[in-house]
Amino acid sequence: MTNDLKTPPETAIQLHNDQTPTTKVAAEAETGTMSGSLRPLVSSSSTTKFSRNYHVMYIGLRLVCFSASLISVVVMTTAKQKSSISVFGFDLPLNSRWSLSGSFQYVVGVSSVVGVHSLLQLVMTISRMLRKSLVFSSRSHAWLIFASDQVLAYAMISAGSAATGVTNLNRTGIKHTALPNFCKPLHSFCERVGVSIGFAFFNCVLLATSAFLDVVWLSS
Repeated sequence: MTNDLKTPPETAIQLHNDQTPTTKVAAEAETGTMSGSLRPLVSSSSTTKFSRNYHVMYIGLRLVCFSASLISVVVMTTAKQKSSISVFGFDLPLNSRWSLSGSFQYVVGVSSVVGVHSLLQLVMTISRMLRKSLVFSSRSHAWLIFASDQVLAYAMISAGSAATGVTNLNRTGIKHTALPNFCKPLHSFCERVGVSIGFAFFNCVLLATSAFLDVVWLSS
């Protein structure tokens, strides 16, 4: 009789002890699952936000760069003027065109290449943004664009500097000679050339900024 009465409490105690570890394991598993599922969501959200901001900056930069290149080319290629100048009492006709100067042709050539490069990158970036993919397909692609931006920036500096020298010579003349200021009778021509050169140097800044964004992407 005594043994029969003690059996139920012992069974209840054993059941209680068996359920406790199972409950703890289930709770820990559930907590681990919840924490594990939340971490990828947070990481994915921050990555998506960074990628979206990067896309917007990159698209805006390429759009401005393309616009500056287009303005530089259009203004330079429309720079032409006819006038006359008096030298030693003789009136000499002047017919100035941008194509008569190799430096001005250099500006047009480099600006055209920069414009095409910026337009291609703009279209590719918009396409990738709509497909919700990264700006660059791989690190090799990013390095290629970085090198292209660097080369074009240096070429644009070279072209702008060469054209500036020619324009300054037309404006001030040559010292110790009777060469006059050609920009005085050809003010419209010189102003257009100056505007084109200004946008060429502005493109240098934009390409340098683009190269910086390429480095940011590569280092992320």
